[in-house]
Amino acid sequence: MKLGVVGLPNVGKSTLFNAITHAGAECANYPFCTIEPNVGVVAVPDERLDKLAVLYDSKKITPAIIEFVDIAGLVKGASRGEGLGNKFLSHIREVDAIVHVVRCFEDANITHVENSIDPVRDIETINLELILSDMEAVQNRIGKIRNNARGGADKKAAEEYAFLEKLYAHLESEKPARTFEVPDEDAEFMRSLFLLTSKPVIYAANIKESDMGKPEDSLPYVVRVKEFAAKEGSEVLVICAKTEEELSQMEPEDKAVFMEEFGLGESGLDRLIKKSYALLGLISYLTAGEKEARAWTITKGTKAPQAAGKIHSDFEKGFIRADVVNWETLVELGSVAAAKEKGKVRSEGKEYVMQDGDVVEYYFNVSKSSK
Repeated sequence: MKLGVVGLPNVGKSTLFNAITHAGAECANYPFCTIEPNVGVVAVPDERLDKLAVLYDSKKITPAIIEFVDIAGLVKGASRGEGLGNKFLSHIREVDAIVHVVRCFEDANITHVENSIDPVRDIETINLELILSDMEAVQNRIGKIRNNARGGADKKAAEEYAFLEKLYAHLESEKPARTFEVPDEDAEFMRSLFLLTSKPVIYAANIKESDMGKPEDSLPYVVRVKEFAAKEGSEVLVICAKTEEELSQMEPEDKAVFMEEFGLGESGLDRLIKKSYALLGLISYLTAGEKEARAWTITKGTKAPQAAGKIHSDFEKGFIRADVVNWETLVELGSVAAAKEKGKVRSEGKEYVMQDGDVVEYYFNVSKSSK
């Protein structure tokens, strides 16, 4: 999963990105690497893996990972190539979802590009650049099929043309593609357009340290962001980037004390990952043994053979069955043997829909997989 972190200058985007990647770099139990200066790979914290590793005495723990991309260079006019606009737009095209950092705090020492604080205005500034880029893409598509559509002989082209015209009008009214109602029969065509504003969004409402612990509904800027997000069906995460940066540099003991003092049950990074998984409809299943305890990310609704294919294509091609047990049940009973004795290990076939937290052992036919 790849998340693009966007935001106007001086809203806390870089602070949050640095906190996220520093947390990954400093966490000894999980792998971290920097692919290039603006990309960080962070492990998904998963207590289930830790418990399974103890149970199996696993030599290695491999969690699921998320890539965070710090997408820089966004200014007004990015859709026309101003600033680092073209590079920004190409980077954002590659991500699965967008984390849009918006400033929800006053600070005279940190100048805002517009010289005032208005998170909704900031959201609309970035959204407009993405919408303008999408309008150009839709217009280009219309131009390619216009002649075929007008003649009436090409029914498919005519249907696509009508759909694109409605979509263009929607974008022209400064509304993102994700709020455009798409009939089921047009969903695949809509996906094929790869529009920037069709990507799901989490608005990260960046608050000041003194606002931490206060009810979110008592913070006017946060309320405005939530109201805006609700209209387009997007998620909101209230976070203090400065605090996250401080937490990322603390020793585990100090971090635990700090979080307890502020009444923080989990870090902003953990909450961001959970929201991201929910937003994209993702879950994890687990495999465990002496060599490794590992999490595998799949989409909700994935069936057993396709989930097995995440490990190796041979597992999917030659799939016979999957022995499945819930991770909590396995930890509680202490071993697979005990779980089998209690009838808690199920033998599932090709139609089984995987569940979050399933611990799985696959059986597959080698001869079938090699064909």
